[in-house]
Amino acid sequence: MSRDPRYDVLFEPVQIGPVTARNRFYQVPHCNGMGRLHPTSMAVMRGVKAEGGWAVVCTEQCDIHPTSATNREIRLWDDRDIPTLARMCDQVHAHGGLAGIELTHMGYYGGNEVTREAPMAPSPRPVHHDFPTQAREMDKSDIAAYRRWHRNAAVRAKTAGYDIVIVYAAHDLSLAMHFLSPRHNQRTDEYGGSIENRTRLLRELIEDTKEAVGDTCGVAVRFAVDELLGDEGVIAEREGRQVMEMLGELPDLWDVNVSDWVNDSQVSRFAEEGFQEPYTAFVKQHTSKPVVGVGRYTSPDRMVSLINKGLLDMIGAARPSIADPFLPRKIEEGRIDDIRECIGCNMCVGVSNVNAPIRCTQNPTMSEEWRRGWHPERIAPKDTNDTVLVVGAGPAGLEAAMSLGRRGYDVMLAEAGTEAGGRVARECKLPGLSAWGRVRDYRVGQLHKLANVGFYFDSNMDAEAARETGCSLIAVATGSSWRSDGTGRYHSFPIPGGDADHILTPDDLMADAEITGPVVIFDDDHYYMGGVLAEKMILAGHDVTLVTPAAEPSQWTGYTLESGPIHKHLLELGVNLLLSHAVTAVESDRIEASCVHTGKSRILTCATPVMVTARTSNDALYRELVSDEKALADAGIRRAVAIGDAYAPSTIADAVFGGHRFARELGAPMLDGPAYKDELPALAEL
Repeated sequence: MSRDPRYDVLFEPVQIGPVTARNRFYQVPHCNGMGRLHPTSMAVMRGVKAEGGWAVVCTEQCDIHPTSATNREIRLWDDRDIPTLARMCDQVHAHGGLAGIELTHMGYYGGNEVTREAPMAPSPRPVHHDFPTQAREMDKSDIAAYRRWHRNAAVRAKTAGYDIVIVYAAHDLSLAMHFLSPRHNQRTDEYGGSIENRTRLLRELIEDTKEAVGDTCGVAVRFAVDELLGDEGVIAEREGRQVMEMLGELPDLWDVNVSDWVNDSQVSRFAEEGFQEPYTAFVKQHTSKPVVGVGRYTSPDRMVSLINKGLLDMIGAARPSIADPFLPRKIEEGRIDDIRECIGCNMCVGVSNVNAPIRCTQNPTMSEEWRRGWHPERIAPKDTNDTVLVVGAGPAGLEAAMSLGRRGYDVMLAEAGTEAGGRVARECKLPGLSAWGRVRDYRVGQLHKLANVGFYFDSNMDAEAARETGCSLIAVATGSSWRSDGTGRYHSFPIPGGDADHILTPDDLMADAEITGPVVIFDDDHYYMGGVLAEKMILAGHDVTLVTPAAEPSQWTGYTLESGPIHKHLLELGVNLLLSHAVTAVESDRIEASCVHTGKSRILTCATPVMVTARTSNDALYRELVSDEKALADAGIRRAVAIGDAYAPSTIADAVFGGHRFARELGAPMLDGPAYKDELPALAEL
C-alpha cells in the first residue's frame, strides 16, 4: 500500500537548530519505569520507536544532580552515567532517529530520600509528597550551582550522542517551572516578582545550554503554558504568552503543554483527543521555531489539520507512541487501519508510578522488546504443526487468536455470545469508557484480514465439544465473574447476608439489571469500576452511596493520575461518599457499614447493594479438560491452558498480555526461573 497524499505534510523534514528531523513525529519525554535500573530495556524500547518512524525520540526526565534524585529515573550526575545513556542514542540512531534528552532538577517536587540531600526551591516550602521535610530557599550561590550542574549535564548529553537537549519547565516537576510560577516563587530579588524576573532563570538555562551544545545539538524547551489553577498559577494568557513574547526565538524548538502531569496526561474518561489545543494554540504566534504539542493524537487527519492550520509543526506523543510504536510508519505506508490507537486508560502511567516497567493495554510488547525479545510488529512464524482452539473472544482470546494467526497457525475462535469483546464490550458502554472499545475493534479488524482464523459465535463449548474440534492446543479465555458475597481485600470470607438474592455485581449492572433505589456500592476493588458504576447509577436517577475501606474513592487510580478528578466528579454528581468504611452485613432493606479504624458501625437504607470486591475465574471448562488427561491424549490434544481472566482475574492489559504470551509460547510450562532477561547491577568493590 502507498501513503495517502493527504498525509504527505506529516513526512516533511523539520529543522531543529543544527539537526534535522526526518518527519513531523516527535515522541515527547515520558517515564517508563525502567530508566537507570533497566537501561538496556529502556534503550531498546526507545530504539523500536525510532524504527517505527518517530523522527525524534526523547528520554524520560534525566536528573542532573544528587539534590534532585529519584531512584527510578535516568541521571547524568557525572561522567560515569554517560555510557548508560549512550546506549539509547545508539539504538535511536540505528533507525535514523534523533535522540532527545530532558534535563531535570525537580526542586521541591523531590524529597531526595535516597541521597538525603536537602531539596531546593525558589522559596521555602514543604516538599510535594508526604515525606515530612521541606525544601530550602535557594540563594544566589545555589542558583549559580544549578546553572553549572545543568550546563555540565548538557555537555555530558552531547558526549553521549544526544541530538537534542531539552530545558525542562513543565509539569510542576522542575526548578525552571517553579521559578516561573507565582505560587512557588515569592522572592524579592532579581529572580522573583515580575514575570521578567521570574523568567530570568529559564532564559539563562537556555542561553547556557545553547552555548554548551548548540553547535551540534538542537536546544528545545518543554514549557507548560498553563497550570489550570487560575490566578494562583501560570496562565496561558498571562505568563504563557509573556514568556513566549520574551523567549520565543531563543531555543530551537518549543514543546508546549499544560501542567501538572494530571492535566497533561488526562484519561479518555475526562478528556477528548486534542484537549490541550485551547491552551497551546497561541504559541505559534510568538515564534518562528518549530512547535510541538500533545493531545493523545491518533487520527492522521487531525494531525494534518493541526499542521495546516499553523498550530503545530510537529505532532508530539507519549501514550500513542506506547500503544503503537509504529504509528508513523503505518501512516506512511497507508496502513491506517493497522494503527493500535491509545485508549487513554493510563495503565502505562500507573505501572510506571509503582516503579515497574510500563505496560500498555493495547500493546502487550511494551517493555518486553529486550527482556523477552518481543517486537510490536514482528512475530516468529509457526514452528509446530499445531492447530489451536481459543475459547472466548474477550481481550485475551482476541489477542491470542490474532497473534497466532499472524504466526500462521490455523485457529478456531469460539465465542459463546453473539459479539466479540468479552468484558471490553460491556465496560466500554459505561460512562466515559467508550474509547476502551478500541481494544476490541483493533483486534476484530485485524482478524478479518486473517484467512486462517475462523470466528464462531453462539458456540458454548464444553469439554466434549472442545475435544471434538481436532485441535491440538486449547486456550480457554472465558473470563471471570464478579463475586456477590463481599469477599475481597477487606473481607477474607463472605459477609453476613452476602448470599442475599437482591445483591448485585458489576456484571448485573452492565447487563442492565432492574434497579431500585437507594443504591449502596461497596468498592473494595479500588480501581475504576466502583466509581464508574456510581456514576452510571446516579445518572439513571438513583440515590447512590459509595462505601469504600480506602481514604478516597477509586484509590488505585492515584497511580493513573485520575483519583482526584474521579473524587471531584463523584461529588459534583451528588454521589454520597462513605470513606474508610466497609460493608459488614446486608439485610433486606439496609446494610451495615463499619469504620475500618474504630469498628463503629452505622446503618444505611439500601434497596440494592452492589458488591465491587473480587472476581472468580470462569475456568470450569479448563478444569474439566485437564482433569481427564487420557481424554486429552485420545483427542490428540497436547496442551490445554487458561489465559487472561480465566487464568487470573486482573486488568485488561494483563488479559491482552496473557493472550499474546500464549501465542508466542503456545502455553509452554512455567519455567523454574525468570521468563525474561534481567539486568543485574555490577557489584561495587567493598
